[in-house]
Amino acid sequence: MKQTIILGNIITMDEKRPFAKAALVKDGVFVYIGDAETAKNLASPTAEVLDYGEMYIYPGFLESHCHGYFAGYRAIGQADLTPVMPPDYGKYRIIIEEFIKKNPQLTVYMAAGWAQTQEYVSKAYLDDICPDKPLLMHEVGGHSMLLNSKALELFGIDAECAKKYGYDMVHVDENGEPDGNICELPVLEVIQQMPNTIDEAKRYILHWQDFAIAKGFTGVADAGAELFFKDASKAYHELEEEGKLKLRTYSYLLVPDNVDPKTEMPRIIADRAKYSDEYYHIIGIKAFLDGVTEAHTGWQNQDYADEPGYHGVERFNDHDKMVELIVAADKEGLSVHVHSEGGGATHFMLGCIEDAEKITGDMDQRNVLAHLHFVTDEDIRRMAATQSVPAVAPLWTARIPGGYEREVQFVGRELAEQSYPIKSFIDAGALPVFHSDYPVSSVVDIGASIYMAETRAVPIEELGGMATQGNIKESIDRMQSLKAMTVNVAYAWHQENRIGSIEFGKIANMAVFDCDFLHDDLDKVVSAKVVATIIDGEEVYRA
Repeated sequence: MKQTIILGNIITMDEKRPFAKAALVKDGVFVYIGDAETAKNLASPTAEVLDYGEMYIYPGFLESHCHGYFAGYRAIGQADLTPVMPPDYGKYRIIIEEFIKKNPQLTVYMAAGWAQTQEYVSKAYLDDICPDKPLLMHEVGGHSMLLNSKALELFGIDAECAKKYGYDMVHVDENGEPDGNICELPVLEVIQQMPNTIDEAKRYILHWQDFAIAKGFTGVADAGAELFFKDASKAYHELEEEGKLKLRTYSYLLVPDNVDPKTEMPRIIADRAKYSDEYYHIIGIKAFLDGVTEAHTGWQNQDYADEPGYHGVERFNDHDKMVELIVAADKEGLSVHVHSEGGGATHFMLGCIEDAEKITGDMDQRNVLAHLHFVTDEDIRRMAATQSVPAVAPLWTARIPGGYEREVQFVGRELAEQSYPIKSFIDAGALPVFHSDYPVSSVVDIGASIYMAETRAVPIEELGGMATQGNIKESIDRMQSLKAMTVNVAYAWHQENRIGSIEFGKIANMAVFDCDFLHDDLDKVVSAKVVATIIDGEEVYRA
């Protein structure tokens, strides 16, 4: 029986015993939390000691909505455009050309992290960079993409395809031919056709695992595991069987828009039986309700200010099928996790949840609505009343020049001023969880999340002072932020008896930082460094 004594300033997130100086772990489980002397007396003489001195120890942090395979793919399989801030098409070109030069063996090239500007670019921009091979440029929000002529040809995006999906999703030129810009469903279909293998997928997942653990995360939710690679569940499962998976991944399996649950649930159930285990664990279903406001595709409660008669892209918008899906998922002990960016999408989903709860009688399904850019006061109250989980992104709350003006242009200043509620959910009685949407969003960081949840702004040096506070009345305190990255997430995953806090009988997952997130100055919080990450009582990362 392996025993480990862990010493330091422990913030447990257990309301009965919020602070401690020591924890004793036996076979990966906490058996004592309290003072150092008692821990040493209870331990065997051969117990390992991990002494972190005056460092601060927290429960392993939990990320409620990210994309593991795609994070690794972006990091080592694509040209990374995210460091270019503000957006600059000349600098993008240099990065893409360098990537192509270093990877002549690739048959298809992808660049990720493009941020659109007021300048509208088409396939000609990419044709000039790479005329002889398919080249794609994926927008930083994940919902838009630019393809060169070879890529349009490879993926069959032609005039007929544009008619099929509509010109909001496949843009065309004056001749009715695709100009290279696509968004929403066609983007996902293109990504799923990228020529990657299981072995490459496993390499990308392991790269992501190392990155996430080094950030202090011990558990993450993959929001649509097959979203970017159809055999992602198989790749995760093989890694677990090989003993290589350490980062617990709680997975929501993707379903198509307006799917018939009768045809889709058998696949979900079969995949769970085949692939779900301890470190890759299937807990629900993922669906897209809409797009994103910055791409002009978020499903709003009202028309877009710049386009009367249009209120965004409605993806999964069949009320009866969504109710049936929620009911079918509940029967299997699964929750439904939806991409719900605009206020119209959220209003639709809460109505579906209310009707499903009347059928099931289950008020504890813990369905998740992620992103929540705009939410009415009424729907904030309904979120709490249905015990639904709001997945919010403090990292998106600052008012970024260019992006904010784009929002005002699309939805009007009054609504733009009400973006990304967090405090209101808490006040209404809901339990919000933080997410980063990494790598669709380019930052995932504990200290930055706490900083931005309190200030609703980025650190001055982060964007050269360009960003200002957004909707400051939705600011929350440090403890609320810690809960949104630990105990609340464990609750959302129905894992509150196993992870999320440092308590007797729970899995010994911990993150050690050089910062007291509750009391240190904000400038120290935002620059906090991970000292170590502990999973199942084992130190798996040391700075």
